[in-house]
Amino acid sequence: MVLAQQVKKSYDGAMVLGGVDLVVRHGEVMCLIGPSGSGKSTFLRCINHLEKIDGGGLYVDGMLVGYRQHGNRLYELRDHEVAARRAEIGMVFQRFNLFAHMTALENVIEAPIHVKGESPREASEHARELLDRVGLSHRINAYPNQLSGGQQQRVAIARALAMRPKLMLFDEPTSALDPELVGEVLDVMRDLAADGMTMIIVTHEMSFAREVAHTVAFMDQGAIVESHPPEEFFSAPRHPRTRAFLSKIL
Repeated sequence: MVLAQQVKKSYDGAMVLGGVDLVVRHGEVMCLIGPSGSGKSTFLRCINHLEKIDGGGLYVDGMLVGYRQHGNRLYELRDHEVAARRAEIGMVFQRFNLFAHMTALENVIEAPIHVKGESPREASEHARELLDRVGLSHRINAYPNQLSGGQQQRVAIARALAMRPKLMLFDEPTSALDPELVGEVLDVMRDLAADGMTMIIVTHEMSFAREVAHTVAFMDQGAIVESHPPEEFFSAPRHPRTRAFLSKIL
């Protein structure tokens, strides 16, 4: 589903991604961990072309992200083409980014109607199903300021799922939540994993990564240092940098 080959990204001459290589298969859950500033969030944003890469290749479901290739040359896609491909990739951020003037239901139906062209009836039926799935069927008419942080993040997940994505990206989805609200968001993500959704999750929740991930990857200084199944990753990390990181957080 995702193939990264020597992906590079810099800001004002400062290297953020120094050559990321990564493979995520269909139906796989990958948890991406590492210290702050290691490039995890930037890499996630490159996958759906919120950030343009400076070098290397990045593919989602066999298609170049943000570009088309003719011969040996790359041509950047037009904005509407980028938007069409981005619509197939759901993304959930640290902050919920809900529209404050819209109810939970209205937040979820906005993109399916205005981006995918679904009818209001079809979008509303699907949104109600999704809000029920994340445990919020009783709060569909609530505004964001009437919801807890955990509830807002669950609405944000439903909103991303409303576009029927083939891939879900989560950028530290519980980091802005009070500790007692973390579990309700992770439960929704566990259900998605059980249903076979392909996911890349940037997280500091190590117990969740150990339980749900097929693969855990450690990122440091703009590169993937190592990646293994969770039982191997946590019990026998091979790289000294990974061992040092885990020793501080476990």
